[in-house]
Amino acid sequence: MSYQGMHSKLVQRVIGSANNCHSEFADTGANGTEIPIVLVPQSIFACCCPFQIAVQVPSGPFILWQKWHKDMGNLTPGVRWIWPWYNRISHVVTKATITYNAPAKACPTADNIMVNVDLSLTFRIGPDIDAAKNFVYRLGANRLDALLSNVTEESIRGLVYSVTHDQVNDLREEFALGMLSTLNSKTAAYGVQVMNVKITEVLLPTELWQRLERTTAFKTKLGEQEKTHENRVKVLQDEHVKTIQTINKENDRKIQNVQAEQQRFVIERREMEEKASGEARVKEVNAMSKADVQMKKALGDEKASKLTARQKAENKLKQAEVECDKMK
Repeated sequence: MSYQGMHSKLVQRVIGSANNCHSEFADTGANGTEIPIVLVPQSIFACCCPFQIAVQVPSGPFILWQKWHKDMGNLTPGVRWIWPWYNRISHVVTKATITYNAPAKACPTADNIMVNVDLSLTFRIGPDIDAAKNFVYRLGANRLDALLSNVTEESIRGLVYSVTHDQVNDLREEFALGMLSTLNSKTAAYGVQVMNVKITEVLLPTELWQRLERTTAFKTKLGEQEKTHENRVKVLQDEHVKTIQTINKENDRKIQNVQAEQQRFVIERREMEEKASGEARVKEVNAMSKADVQMKKALGDEKASKLTARQKAENKLKQAEVECDKMK
């Protein structure tokens, strides 16, 4: 993988007329990396004419003007009539938010892997005319470009060298916050507001990148298989739970049936026992009554037999006495 990161370049550009400022700000140069942030219009006075009838002041950017080469501050948009030769629009400074790309190539990590890091930051000059004057006269486009380039390059290399290649991406947010604070501390005094810093891409060597890509793909596939397995296990567990619940319900129903049958058996046994006990009592009463009758009958028979025997004995005794009397 060839690295195509393009480094932005902040420039101050000389233009023919301030009226062309908008198209000039949009012109990024031959290679597309230039960012014009300050424009310096050329003087258009002819030697024979000490003034211009009218000068059109464009709207949008900060317009700084000078009188006898002394800064006079802001020039409001509109038409200026009878513009003398000692007056001039000195600088046109953009108010737009600028996106600045600062890639760092071949940065060694702690495990000596060369990585390419793309960094993008956004800034603006302002917020007021005083900040624009401060920027133009104390810093300028070229020195701001050098400052941003050097600070970002140094910080990126320091960050990358402090970690191994597999940890670089983990420090993106932390690095961005630290870089934002560092840049603002260095540029705020010159009227530059850094609004955002972001590491847009970290590129590893091709072979290592492909290896990591395969590893990542394998881990992704493994993760998908683990999820599939987990889902399958969950389905089996759910089915197992349902089966257990069905079996438990069936067992509960059977237990209820057995308990009901047992209860019926207990009731039937109690009824049978009560019936048998009643019948036994009836038989016992009947037997006792019968035995009593038989006993009474036996006693009557015994008494009758004794009377009969006594009568027979008395009769025989009388007969014997009669026969004895006859024999006399």
